Amino acid sequence: MSITGAIVLFATTWFLVFFIVLPLRFVSQADAGEVVPGTPAGAPSGHVVARKAKITTLVTLVVWALICAVILSGVISIRDIDFNGVMGPAAG
Repeated sequence: MSITGAIVLFATTWFLVFFIVLPLRFVSQADAGEVVPGTPAGAPSGHVVARKAKITTLVTLVVWALICAVILSGVISIRDIDFNGVMGPAAG
């Protein structure tokens, strides 16, 4: 895996984890009982994105390291997921 590939894998994994973490412990303005005029009742109330970004980064580092370990160890290769035979017959 190249450095660019590792960076792209990290960025992709980070956004996937971020969109999983984002709705966790979500409290809407309606739930909090304080709806700001001009906003929908389902808008977030006191939503701290920076904290969720930190949590996302920590979780992503673990997930990314596991994925990189699997890729670099060769346990799963591109030929293992080539279901249509585009890569040609496997050697061996």
